[in-house]
Amino acid sequence: MKKLILASVFTFVGLTAFAQESDLVTIETSTEVVATAQDEYSEISIDELPDAVTAAVAKNYPTASIDKAYVNEDKEYKLEVSLEDGTAGTLYADENGNWLDQ
Repeated sequence: MKKLILASVFTFVGLTAFAQESDLVTIETSTEVVATAQDEYSEISIDELPDAVTAAVAKNYPTASIDKAYVNEDKEYKLEVSLEDGTAGTLYADENGNWLDQ
């Protein structure tokens, strides 16, 4: 029985160690569950990016290509990029090409 309890504790700790923060906020009421996005970005064409943003990517990440671009109401841009070596990531910038912490 002790082994079963110990195994359960290790499983719980292991699962919580890999829990990630969600982009959605869940609001529960007595009758329904409502999920809303915290950062509402809308996908845009890469051609719609400001020149300052594309120049910042080219300067700081010369081997990167922008795969997808998104913008929010504050004119902050979310960029999904991939490098020549196959790695991928997400960058955030303002309309002036300044990098943002997310």
